[in-house]
Amino acid sequence: MYAAHDFSHLLGTEGFSDTLLTNHFALYEGYVNNTNKLVELLLAAEPGTPEYSELHRRFGWEWNGMRLHELYFGNMKKGGSSLGDGALAKKIAADFGSVEEWKKDFIGIGTMRGIGWVMLVHDTKQNKLFNIWVNEHDLGHLAGATPLLVMDVFEHAFMIDYGLKRADYITAFFASVDWSEAEKRLA
Repeated sequence: MYAAHDFSHLLGTEGFSDTLLTNHFALYEGYVNNTNKLVELLLAAEPGTPEYSELHRRFGWEWNGMRLHELYFGNMKKGGSSLGDGALAKKIAADFGSVEEWKKDFIGIGTMRGIGWVMLVHDTKQNKLFNIWVNEHDLGHLAGATPLLVMDVFEHAFMIDYGLKRADYITAFFASVDWSEAEKRLA
């Protein structure tokens, strides 16, 4: 069974109230619990039944909700870090023209209307980076692409602290990015 990771080290991160983070951690733990419940239910489900089909459809939602939150919290830290001029910065500049152009595109996706996730992903087959929108948890992933940087833009990630000011949340997110984690994911 899956165990929820402890992300309490993020409490006290500038731009994120402890109330917002605590609520967000609880939501993540719900995805972990529901993933575990579905694993058990699927073992007992009868193939070909409507229940079996719906359990399988729901599994992707809960699983990706669990994993995307782990990637999101995992690429954050108090005080953030700088991108620097390592392999990731060089790859971003090569694929997007510059780090500034990449960031403009990433933020542009993050400020689109709707709920979901914004991710910088690496297509390992063609060695190409893309910024993508993942609608919900289970729609929009690029098969085979590795998430390098994940930003949650569901309302629960920012409404308590920022209301409708999603752009302010994105600014706070960028101030807390752990670029060393994104760099590891590229490697």
